[in-house]
Amino acid sequence: MIEVGIVGLGFMGMIHYLSYQKIPGVRVAAICETNEKRLTGDWTDIKGNFGPAGEQMDLSGVATFTSLDEMLASTKLDVVDVTLPPALHAQATLKALAAGKHVFCEKPMSLSLAECQRMSAAAKAADRRLCVGHVLPFFPEYAWAYEAATSGRYGALRGGAFRRVISNPAWLTNYWKADQVGGPLFDLHVHDAHFIRLLFGMPSSVVSRGRTRDGLPEFWHSFFSFPNSDYVVEATSGTTDQQGRAFNHGFEIHLERATLLFEFSVLNGQGAYLCPPTILDENGNAERVELGSGDPMDAFAAELRNVIESVRKNQESEILNGRLAEDAVKICDMEAASIAASRVAS
Repeated sequence: MIEVGIVGLGFMGMIHYLSYQKIPGVRVAAICETNEKRLTGDWTDIKGNFGPAGEQMDLSGVATFTSLDEMLASTKLDVVDVTLPPALHAQATLKALAAGKHVFCEKPMSLSLAECQRMSAAAKAADRRLCVGHVLPFFPEYAWAYEAATSGRYGALRGGAFRRVISNPAWLTNYWKADQVGGPLFDLHVHDAHFIRLLFGMPSSVVSRGRTRDGLPEFWHSFFSFPNSDYVVEATSGTTDQQGRAFNHGFEIHLERATLLFEFSVLNGQGAYLCPPTILDENGNAERVELGSGDPMDAFAAELRNVIESVRKNQESEILNGRLAEDAVKICDMEAASIAASRVAS
């Protein structure tokens, strides 16, 4: 039995708790949270933008703590799952690794590249697995694109365009603080930075242009250069102030013998494909690809199964490893620097 301790019981902590129930041989044995009301099982105030609403939970058999140090000292855990705010990821991860635990840390790995590097070094020194929660490749559209792009059956990758835009989440505290959440660059676009890194490798340079808010990128467009000069890769991300379109993401991925298309939006509270997953083949056909229900909870369960497999085999995850997550933060830093430099120059 793999025993897991969750640190931080907000929306994502709840999603992880529910997802672990779907994995045989895994048990959430402990929860650490400073909100003592939630430690009683009252999760009715937990809300998110997908999945079930929080409710009264039966936590009998689950040890509860308000201190991570106490949880680490008082339990025999295999994995510590860190779902704290981004600014607290590094501290909790380093403590858990020092205690000999494997760690699954939510994205972004950290808001600081130096802290990411410390986390990676600590995992190597402790000979523990460090996985970082980049769930995007487990969503059906992105899993389909990843498999199609890496299988080779449509020839080599040529490039892609990626998009991820939300309405300004004014209800989230500290969203626009660089040392707390980091705005849409680290909360939102880091998903695509990771996926781009996964598909194309590490870019050698980035040119980004956009507007800022409270000193952080608000809405921008980036063009990435790679050692493979044949790649043409771009991304658009950020926030808009109008609330009618809460969420929008998609891609167009070019291969030698196919183009993969997909775009999804939430408009007036209703989610719908603007372009369903579609493949343009070399015979001139545009074929819709059926990928199942698309329930986001399935993606999180698949992500956590990948984490548990990495722990059981004591092998680095191909998708969720710290090296890729660290590079995603580095890419975001490169984009922020390019935007800042362009605004000073203008």
